[in-house]
Amino acid sequence: MVGNEETIALVLNRLRRAQGQLGGVIAMIEQGRDCKEVVTQLAAVSRALDRAGFKIVATGLRECLTGEGADGTEPMSEAELEKLFLALA
Repeated sequence: MVGNEETIALVLNRLRRAQGQLGGVIAMIEQGRDCKEVVTQLAAVSRALDRAGFKIVATGLRECLTGEGADGTEPMSEAELEKLFLALA
């Protein structure tokens, strides 16, 4: 994964939060909760996943600008970053 330890920790925190929210959505469906409540929570899960993805892409952009790839590797090309960004759109 791209990024420093702080960035990785932020992404993992967001993903863990989304994982917890998704578990809550599953429980809500199993309990027969109101559709509006379920969709609201599902939207929160989606936003949490999007934010994690955007953080990863932003880190890749920063590495491209500075010329520093993760673990001494070549940074991603503009085309690779564009493809990653569009995957989240």
